[in-house]
Formats: sequence, C-alpha cells, structure tokens
Amino acid sequence: MNSLRRRVSAVDRHRRHRSTARAIQRLLPEPESWLDVGTGEAHFPETARELFPYTSIDGLDPGPRVAYARHLERIEEAYAGHVTDRHITAILRGRYDVVTLLDRRSPVPDPRTELHAALTLLRPGGLLLVEAAPQDSYELRRRLEAQDCVIVAASRHVLDRLPYTYRIIARRPRSAA
Repeated sequence: MNSLRRRVSAVDRHRRHRSTARAIQRLLPEPESWLDVGTGEAHFPETARELFPYTSIDGLDPGPRVAYARHLERIEEAYAGHVTDRHITAILRGRYDVVTLLDRRSPVPDPRTELHAALTLLRPGGLLLVEAAPQDSYELRRRLEAQDCVIVAASRHVLDRLPYTYRIIARRPRSAA
C-alpha cells in the first residue's frame, strides 16, 4: 500500500511541476537561465527540463540534497545556502530570467527579505514565480507591487493533499528602480 501511495504522490508531483513549468512557458517560451530556490533533490527542475531543454536550470537549497541533485544532473549548478545569504545574492545578482519559490510549506523567518533577495537575482524583465497559502497571497501581491513588479499571472490550484495554494507570477521591472 505504501509503494502505491508513493507512486501516486510522485505522479501527482510530476503533474504539478509540469503545470508550473507550463505557466512560465506561456509567458517566456525560452528563458536562458532559471534558479529554483529550495530545490531539494531538484524534482521540479528535472520536470521543467522536459519543456525547457536548452535552459540552464540551477538549484539553491540549504541542505546537502542540492549537491546530490547536481550529481544526478537534474540541475546545472548547485548552490548551498539560503536566498537571503549575502554571499549568494552577491554572486547571483541579476543572473536569472526566472526564479521559482515553490512548496513553501514551512514558514520562512522573514518573507519580506526572502522576496527582496529573490527579486535581486532576476534580470530586468525576469519572472518570479511564488506559491503561497491563500491567507498569504494578498500580502504577497501587495509586496510585489510595492517593489514595482507587475503581476502577470495568478492561479489557484491544489498541492497534493494540502488546501488550495495560489501561484503568483510577477515580472521584475525592465528599468533599474
């Protein structure tokens, strides 16, 4: 029974990840570079690569799983740490066309700092995709708009057996603000 549950969960995860990658594909058909924050073993980048075979997809995670994901070649580059670490933002500033913050199941110590740091990693005109709980989605939209980002897509979807989750895609302004 447990193996069946794991297989169903893996199929569901793949379906969710493919849906998330398609949401970006509609807005930016061929990004050059992509960073998945909190990538873990990089299951999302592995699925996204099906739709974006020529995109360089990197992963950032505080744990050792990101190195394992690099070893499996699910990501191009592996970065250990948090998006808010100064050395991470210094070397990755303005490098990515897309940054994803997915599956935020555990609370982040300072969501404002995390959001600001993720935006600094984007090139002008780049896309930030964030998944948020329903109670956090309005505040998240407000914070993104306060940073002059344009909300280009928002949707409501189910993540596994969790309640509804909102997916918000914002475009960083093209002009340096």
